[in-house]
Amino acid sequence: MHSSEIQKLVARRQTFKSLEAPFYGDQDILDLDMDVIFGQNWIFVGVEPELPEPGDCITVEIGGASILILRGDDMGLRAFHNVCRHRGAKLIDERQTTIGNIVCRYHGWTYNEDGDLILAEHMGSGFDKSCHGLKTVHVRSIAGLIFICLAKDAPADIEEMAKVMEPYIAPHDLSNCKVAHVSELIEEGNWKLTMENNRECYHCEGNHPQLTVPLSEFGFGFSPDELDQRRSEDVAKYSETIAKDHARWEACGLPSAEQDQLSNVTGFRTMRLPLMREGESHTLDTKAASKKLLGNFTDAKLGGLSFWTHPNSWHHFMADHIVTFCVLPLSPNRTLVRTTWLVHKDARENEDYTLDNLTHVWNMTNQQDADLVRLAQIGSEQPAYEPGPYSKFTEPHVEAFCDWYIKRLEDHFATNKAGIAAE
Repeated sequence: MHSSEIQKLVARRQTFKSLEAPFYGDQDILDLDMDVIFGQNWIFVGVEPELPEPGDCITVEIGGASILILRGDDMGLRAFHNVCRHRGAKLIDERQTTIGNIVCRYHGWTYNEDGDLILAEHMGSGFDKSCHGLKTVHVRSIAGLIFICLAKDAPADIEEMAKVMEPYIAPHDLSNCKVAHVSELIEEGNWKLTMENNRECYHCEGNHPQLTVPLSEFGFGFSPDELDQRRSEDVAKYSETIAKDHARWEACGLPSAEQDQLSNVTGFRTMRLPLMREGESHTLDTKAASKKLLGNFTDAKLGGLSFWTHPNSWHHFMADHIVTFCVLPLSPNRTLVRTTWLVHKDARENEDYTLDNLTHVWNMTNQQDADLVRLAQIGSEQPAYEPGPYSKFTEPHVEAFCDWYIKRLEDHFATNKAGIAAE
């Protein structure tokens, strides 16, 4: 699809309606997404407990770019393009490993933790190693959540997100957690369908019997004029619970109120939501999945802090464990969803927690969502498909995501047009 055709699609996008079909299936639009969205914005890629010690390294694949993230001797994070400056061999082939220096196994070119080339045999005495260091990537940790940006100039408003979010996340003490389990699920749908599905709970009651045990659908919007007496009473009770719990949590030093900055370039939203029944965790019995609570918590009934970021993540923080979600496009109709469960670093498997209980709700929910995304992808490819209306009650955050996405493309085309005019 030619750039001019994509610009026409962008220009005629109607608010509070789903995107036109090519946005979900066209390779040229995915290529544009990788350049404009995943190539220019802050992308969530992992958590600091994946790199607990100096020399620990993880890699992440974003489109055609492989990135390595390294824990330095000073415990700081570095990020580099995972490409040797000799003949371009991939440096680290594993998802997670521990290294000393960064050594290319092809010809032995060796880089230190700052990406400086320190050894390149047989290049001659006049060879200037200082000109051949690894290409750096912006990296930023927000209370233990790792974001990277591939752009030359990263959006500065990540500092606003950090300022708002660190007080919310810090009490959960991510730095003193460990990874209990990682799941990688490939959804048979476009990455935007994966994100749209996450941004609403309109579908929850009919599709997520496990998730709706601890989480109330009313926390994500409802139409007030369509509630029967029973559901009206449920909504009233839920609203009272939010007010009471927020006051209690805030008094304990836990920020809980909704923060919505989804229109920012580095867009995000957060809110601490009450959990149902026992009110402790995302488990089938709603009790804590781990006996070892996080940070300095002594009360397990602290609800669930939800944190959403554009363009590719969402997170849930409970008193006993944390769940993070990273979305990465693989092709126009295939998307990787990486889910990571974290518990206190001293929690003992099969004594303080079991993996089945810890992961059950979100394993089931992820698969249910994958099934829905597959159906949405199939539908978007049908000749009868046309953009349909979003509910202003239950899908405002889907609209916020699509609006954010379209604005990024508009900004890209405007910048390109200005650049061509200047030439």
